[in-house]
Amino acid sequence: MTQQKTSMLDAKQLWQYLNSAGPSQLSLQNISLIALILRFGIGSVFIVGGWWKLSRALDPDRAAALTSRYLAPNGYINEFFQSYLFADGPLTPWAFMTALSGFELFAGVALFLGIFVRPLAIIFALLMWSFVAALPVVTTPNQVLTDATYLTPALIVQIRDISLSGFCFALATVGSGKFSLDHTLFGRGSVTVSGGWASLGLLMRLSVGIVFLAGGFFFGLDHVKSWIGFPMISIAIGAVLLSGHAVRFAAIAAFLVLSIYCFGKLDLAKSVWDNLNAIKREFAFLAACALLVRFSGGDAFQIGSLFRNPKTALFGDESQIS
Repeated sequence: MTQQKTSMLDAKQLWQYLNSAGPSQLSLQNISLIALILRFGIGSVFIVGGWWKLSRALDPDRAAALTSRYLAPNGYINEFFQSYLFADGPLTPWAFMTALSGFELFAGVALFLGIFVRPLAIIFALLMWSFVAALPVVTTPNQVLTDATYLTPALIVQIRDISLSGFCFALATVGSGKFSLDHTLFGRGSVTVSGGWASLGLLMRLSVGIVFLAGGFFFGLDHVKSWIGFPMISIAIGAVLLSGHAVRFAAIAAFLVLSIYCFGKLDLAKSVWDNLNAIKREFAFLAACALLVRFSGGDAFQIGSLFRNPKTALFGDESQIS
């Protein structure tokens, strides 16, 4: 009987843990853990993507194909930015790709080592939005197209990069953390704000949730990234994450979906770097989901709070202002 009560108590405690909003305050140790996981997740994206592009840019047999791929109508740099970058100046597409790839690789290694973390995180948080602006998209009604290009708004096509921007801003907030060269060599990189999880948790769950929502609502449309072939599951995961309730449940489901997706993308006929490049962004999302499982999504802007007390949820508690 005692064993049964203990099991019921353990199950109740597990349920409360999974359904909780997470800690209101974070210890310095936890902040360093968050920084480490984010650095490894985001750094993996840049190391893989940077090396994949740089190795091709420096290979005479593959350089032309790389630049042509990025400048094509279904590439990543539209005509406006091509004219802005390459028309009247000394910069060439090859030089641009080589420099960008090299900087991306450097940033990834630096994030892994934990040096220059905050400035690099801010730079890439802003740079991610340039990928949205540069995407060649045609959404004009009844337009007759002669070349294959993107037919879905760039904000939806590049929704993962928008989320990566959110992860970078979160990393810029927490800094390098204790487990970094910034801390070991220079004694810097600590968090510059109070150790609350609410705002960071909100940013993390929104950044992950919007990709699942976009993948569900726009499932099957041109170049829309969907991690699972069942739109309603994707929408459900995204909606729960955005709601701020039962975030750990949704984060576990998201982690499993991402893991299955990554496994399914592996192709033994391709090289290791080609396989890694196909799932590079997912490394950052796996890291974010791991943080949401560990710390939940915080209590900021929970749907329940918005309904119960919208004034306080939206505008704050007046008694907190001295």
